[in-house]
Amino acid sequence: MAKRVYEVWKGNNRFSFGGRLVFGPDARSLLLSILLIIVPATIFCVFIARKLLHKFPNYNAGYAILVVAIVDTIYVLGLLLITSARDPGIVPRAPHPPEEEFYDSSVSLEGGSGQTPRLQFPRTKDVVVHGVTVKIKYCDTCMLYRPPRCSHCSICNNCVERFDHHCPWVGQCIGKRNYRFFFLFVSSSTILCVYVFAMSALYIKLLMDGGHHTVWWALRESPASVAVMTYCFISVWFVGGLTVFHLYLISTNQTTYENFRYRAENRLNVFDRGCLSNFLEVFWTRIPPSKNDFRALVQEEPSTRPSGLPTQGDVEGEDLAGYRRTKVEADLELGCELSKFTGRRDSESEVVDETRGRSSGGPNIALEAELLRGSARSLPLSGGETYNEGHPRRSSWGRKSGSWELSPDLHPVSSPGVESGRFHGGGNTPVSK
Repeated sequence: MAKRVYEVWKGNNRFSFGGRLVFGPDARSLLLSILLIIVPATIFCVFIARKLLHKFPNYNAGYAILVVAIVDTIYVLGLLLITSARDPGIVPRAPHPPEEEFYDSSVSLEGGSGQTPRLQFPRTKDVVVHGVTVKIKYCDTCMLYRPPRCSHCSICNNCVERFDHHCPWVGQCIGKRNYRFFFLFVSSSTILCVYVFAMSALYIKLLMDGGHHTVWWALRESPASVAVMTYCFISVWFVGGLTVFHLYLISTNQTTYENFRYRAENRLNVFDRGCLSNFLEVFWTRIPPSKNDFRALVQEEPSTRPSGLPTQGDVEGEDLAGYRRTKVEADLELGCELSKFTGRRDSESEVVDETRGRSSGGPNIALEAELLRGSARSLPLSGGETYNEGHPRRSSWGRKSGSWELSPDLHPVSSPGVESGRFHGGGNTPVSK
């Protein structure tokens, strides 16, 4: 049965509802973020806003306080879920490296070097953005050249367009397709914290006016207000600080990644088109559709790799191990046979050289060398008997008192027309009987 894209996805993302929702690998932190929003909002609605329903009889303003708190909480939760469960702008991985790149020119395919050409990719490329040349980098994991402002997230293991950062509280990368919702989530959370803090302080003021003349008596009367105000005071420094920081980034058309990485380099920002245009780009431009159809059926593409390069699926598993073992064994066997043959030829050459260097008046050296050569050729190179190079050869010559004589075991193979061991002076021609 054919699988869908999200079932064979190579990134670290987690999917829900059949690939309709895509989360980061740390999606569990999303539950903590939801609790940090719901719990204080619930405490405020139950113990504070409910008691303010009848404090403002004109126009039923007390009900508006409760409704605004509930609506703002739902709005923040919705933005959180959209930011976390949305494709942030993942660039699909390439099935193979770029085909137009270079081979190692030092290795010839037609030569006898026996080497496989290696693909070599330039690590950067030059592209023109708004009339300025910028460099883009090659991603070894995704096997593609990243578009401008794209970076590879090591947590999600994906290349993300206009990568801002990976937010652990959202459990997702923040990129081109969810940055708008992330900023709205952070800014709305800031507004919610300020609103809850202000309404809690208002309730303390009403308690003081109603008979509790001091702040301490009012705080003792409503400990929920103390807890909520303390929580909102601490939280607003985080979400409020993020809101101010991202307002600065939007106004200068930067990302968090670019700001932290290139701050010290004083690099020209080619994407800055003015404060107003930068805000329009973030909030009033159409969000591009996702480049990934996670519910699509996986279709195997035909391999377009050069014919001279081995693919990963050519030899795998046991076939790869068996192939390597067979090759090594064949090389060892061939080396052993060559060493045997070389050893025999060396010994044979030594004997011939030794006999040629003897003085005249000796025995017929050419005859004995020929006999030794024939004996050496009769030995097998492989199989049968094992050749032992350490075994000394038995010489057919015996040296006695400065004269050379044939060994007895070679007499039977002597020519009948040659008198064994007797020659003319220093000549090489045998004397006939």
